[in-house]
Amino acid sequence: MMVLMKTRGEGNRAVADRQDFGSSDVLVDELFDTTHRLRVFVDGRLRENGASVARLRAMRVLARSGEPLRMRDLSDLLGNAPRTTTTIVDSLERDGLVERVRHPEDRRAFLLTLTDLGARCYREAEELDGAALAAATGTLHPAEREQLRALLGRIREAVAEGGE
Repeated sequence: MMVLMKTRGEGNRAVADRQDFGSSDVLVDELFDTTHRLRVFVDGRLRENGASVARLRAMRVLARSGEPLRMRDLSDLLGNAPRTTTTIVDSLERDGLVERVRHPEDRRAFLLTLTDLGARCYREAEELDGAALAAATGTLHPAEREQLRALLGRIREAVAEGGE
């Protein structure tokens, strides 16, 4: 029987032993692991103030779009499954941060927009997000940041050429 994952306790969380699973390239494993840890770190900072990465991303798209969006358009821009976007929007609406308004030309459709409270919470969450990311990446010197961005850009280009 193949063991897909061993875990060891770390506080309340189980941490997967990367030696037992992953891709065939340790660099890819490091990229995924770093991305995951960054998201958990930022999400923790946001949750202390009632936000989350998923909610911030949705509010960010709505705030920056310049116009109300249909659910399908928001889902496409987020790269989420429609059901996932609906769940996020439902929670934002329940908290008074987003409102659904009838589409003026399509009675079947609704448009999503941030409320005034939503715009204020979005700005606050952006500040928290920026501070968390600055703390996470603050050990990198400007030249290291540029080097990392260039290397990541090369990987994105290689993937885009081969698959998109």
